[in-house]
Amino acid sequence: MRKHSAISAQISCEVAFADVDLAQVVWHGHYLRYLENARWALMRMIGFDLQEMIDSGYLWPIVDLHVKYVRAARFGDRLRVRASLVEWEQRLAINYLVTDLADGARVVRAQTVQVAVRPPELELLFVMPECLTGRVTNYLRTHEKRGAEEPA
Repeated sequence: MRKHSAISAQISCEVAFADVDLAQVVWHGHYLRYLENARWALMRMIGFDLQEMIDSGYLWPIVDLHVKYVRAARFGDRLRVRASLVEWEQRLAINYLVTDLADGARVVRAQTVQVAVRPPELELLFVMPECLTGRVTNYLRTHEKRGAEEPA
């Protein structure tokens, strides 16, 4: 498998009161919503948002999720959530880094893995379909050109 340059998008958010538990820290499950918001920012950036996923005719389940909680976030904290597309040929792997905007400290590291499934047989594809890989390739080509055109 070829290693590709990561394509990244980031969002920022403020920890809402509804996100904290009785210990006054973000309940662990709410971090997944932060990751999901960053994932959609990334997918929009490459031109493969929800409607494109639906229109592709494939199902796109997340089949693996790893989360490492490094430091608790609290009500009112401002967080930066970066999603980086690191694999996209056999599977769609996205790495996440959540940091505290105040001091840059790591809060959460995570990874999700998605696959393409062809309905109605629910056949798992071992190669991502062109509807996704073409978007990634076009994004990389466009941004490599822009990088080459910028003065050193």
